[in-house]
Amino acid sequence: MKFLVVNGPNLNFLGIREKGVYGSETYKELVEYIKDVSGKLVESIEVKQSNSEGEIIDFLQKAYYDKVDGIIINPGAYTHYSYAIYDALKAVSIPAVEVHMSDIHNREEFRKTSVTAPACIKQICGKGKEGYIEGVLYLLEYLK
Repeated sequence: MKFLVVNGPNLNFLGIREKGVYGSETYKELVEYIKDVSGKLVESIEVKQSNSEGEIIDFLQKAYYDKVDGIIINPGAYTHYSYAIYDALKAVSIPAVEVHMSDIHNREEFRKTSVTAPACIKQICGKGKEGYIEGVLYLLEYLK
């Protein structure tokens, strides 16, 4: 199995931004954790991050041509308004799990709506870095 993890805006500032919400672990530590744990579960896992909506769409479209089996996506703030990312997820037809480290349903009102989740097979919120591994495990079960 070949999986892609796509992280959206400001995730590169983990360990710097809102430590009370996201913790003190850095983005580099998150990526190492995802690769270490997921590397034992899947043949290949690539982790990408961008603060640019267009680049995130490019990552998703490239996944189609690279024959990626599953996507774990944390669209960051784009979750709440990016119909372009929604359209890209639908277009590539690769099973995707939306992950959020915080519980978006128990935060500010504007964070409670995800326009990208309907293009995914599951949404996981509020489990920190463990949510990414839960996403990998869910995709593995889904793809059996």
